[in-house]
Amino acid sequence: MDEQRERPGVPPWQRWVERTGRGPAWRSSLLVAVFAQAGSGWAAQEQTGRVALDVFARLLLLLGPLLLVWRHQYPVAVAYGVSAVTLVYIGAGFPYGPVFISLALACFAAVIAGHRRAAWGAVGLLWAGHLLIGHWLYRLLPPAGDGPAPWGQELGITAWVLAILAVSELVRIRREQWSLARAERAAAEKRRVNEERLRIARELHDVLAHSISVINVQAGVGLALLDSDPEQARSALTTIKAASKEALGEVRQVLDTLRTPGDAPRAPAPGLDRLPELAEQAAAAGLTVDITTDGDARALPPGADLAAFRILQEALTNVVRHSGSRTARVRLSWQPRALELRVDDEGPATGGPAGGSGNGLVGMRERAAALGGTIEAGPRPDGGFRVIAGLPLPADPTGAPAAAPREAQTADPTADPAAAPAAVPSQEDP
Repeated sequence: MDEQRERPGVPPWQRWVERTGRGPAWRSSLLVAVFAQAGSGWAAQEQTGRVALDVFARLLLLLGPLLLVWRHQYPVAVAYGVSAVTLVYIGAGFPYGPVFISLALACFAAVIAGHRRAAWGAVGLLWAGHLLIGHWLYRLLPPAGDGPAPWGQELGITAWVLAILAVSELVRIRREQWSLARAERAAAEKRRVNEERLRIARELHDVLAHSISVINVQAGVGLALLDSDPEQARSALTTIKAASKEALGEVRQVLDTLRTPGDAPRAPAPGLDRLPELAEQAAAAGLTVDITTDGDARALPPGADLAAFRILQEALTNVVRHSGSRTARVRLSWQPRALELRVDDEGPATGGPAGGSGNGLVGMRERAAALGGTIEAGPRPDGGFRVIAGLPLPADPTGAPAAAPREAQTADPTADPAAAPAAVPSQEDP
């Protein structure tokens, strides 16, 4: 806006058009001019006591609509200008009629543009001038022999003035409400887009981090054993291939939601039923995972099932990356209205570079918070690290347990890594 104001040689009305997209109002002003000319001619036939329309009257009836052409660019000047033209028309004794339409539109444009005082001032000027002409100056102004205006007529003029201002204020309020509603819809849409971007970013983070961790560990094993134990190196490469294939499949599933929004995913989202598979993937990276369950397991809502899986996935990934322990204990505590997930490792922290983005714990907290749950993560008093997630759950109306992950199982890192499916956790420094 400052650049436009400083541009030399650009008239103000052009800067207004560039800023607001509204140019001179030629068509509506022409329509008002035609109506004022025709309507005033009909009014002159009915008001025989007024001065007959002449060339001067016709020019005044054209001047008002002509000023309206620039009512969007100069609303204050147009409002006062049309008020003055209308007052001259009335002072000359010409018939009442459509001449007031120009003033109504000028005041309406001023109010809409936010110049309420200017609109009130222009209308007040006309009202005060009409009152002065009708009761004090009528002897000096045409028509000859005219008497004072009846007070009933003044009441009608006053009501007309108030009606113009009331309608203008009503339209202004409605426009502000529409503008506010549009802004709220735009803000809501922006929030929805941001939330969707965050969800997709979190999914990609969780999908890639665990698989990359497994690939990194197995690549190190393969390099170390390439010459001394080719068969073990081959197994490590097989695990890398399986992990990368799994990661690619899940990344493709996430990206499909971007290409075809609203379509159902082609593959089901992971849940706790894949926890044994997650343990096998961790085993391929050299981490023994001991899984225990308390309480009666039951089916979870899809959102809670995915969040529980991703939280456990992230916690195990952190153990692989940041802990010197090669054992992790996962405990699922099923309560009537909540599910508690606990992941413990014995430590100690490796202190080495994690290579992650530092968003793992943040992502876990966001997932839990989206369901109204909590995340507690920190060092244990006896060493190691602990992650506790509490996810609120709806009460099971049937009370019947549902399918759940296998209980009390241990994934052995000595098992054949080639049989382990690829993995999908995330990353964060505890």
